[in-house]
Amino acid sequence: MSKNSGLTRRSLLARTCAGVCALTLAGCQKLSESAWFSKVLGVGEKASYRTQRLILSRKAMAQEFTEADRSPAFRSNGTAMPNNPEYTFLADNGFADYRLKVGGLVERPMSFSLVDVRALPHRTQTTRHDCVEGWSAIGKWKGARLSALLEEVRPKPTVRYVVFHCADPMDDGGSPYYESIDMEDAFHPQTILAYELNDKPLPIANGAPLRLRLERQLGYKMAKYVMRIELVEDFSGIAGGKGGYWEDQGYEWYAGI
Repeated sequence: MSKNSGLTRRSLLARTCAGVCALTLAGCQKLSESAWFSKVLGVGEKASYRTQRLILSRKAMAQEFTEADRSPAFRSNGTAMPNNPEYTFLADNGFADYRLKVGGLVERPMSFSLVDVRALPHRTQTTRHDCVEGWSAIGKWKGARLSALLEEVRPKPTVRYVVFHCADPMDDGGSPYYESIDMEDAFHPQTILAYELNDKPLPIANGAPLRLRLERQLGYKMAKYVMRIELVEDFSGIAGGKGGYWEDQGYEWYAGI
């Protein structure tokens, strides 16, 4: 679908959010340390989640664009090169030894090579990335449908969330980045594990070898450098228990746009 001349609901919400949230992640982290701010975010998250569900169908698609709409460059959000010896080794070898481990509450825990991931049913989509720092970019992504991968491992009936464990340690002394989504978003047709950007292998700065694309949420939800996927019933035993690295600092778990 080509870009409309007027603002769509999604673009209006995204631009409004970008204007309000045009802070650096470091600055937002300092703000999130206050108790009152965390409470405000908690209220806002519930309102955002409920409003999104009332206005839009869970199957609604994010706007897709034409080749001509693509941004000249697609900047890196967050980490540009993980400070992680294991990741460095894999990158130096062109990710030939990379394995995506998928486990947790599944019938068939599995390990996927990049060849295996590329063999899964895939999708190509040209979409806009909206970053909480206040910038946007349009890029063409190709990747495996997350739904196809999950069907391979057979989630158990009690699963509620999919957690993505990443290679990039954060600035707090080594806590690795992680993110999560619910099963409804996991099975959305535009939710993919991307391995190409603009018809080329995914660059390291943009999350190689695999990154999550979750087109109806803000950029910090789209985990880069995905190393392991865990299916869980709740977040109680994972890091700060809020479902994501930035969520543990006070960000919303549901970042719909």
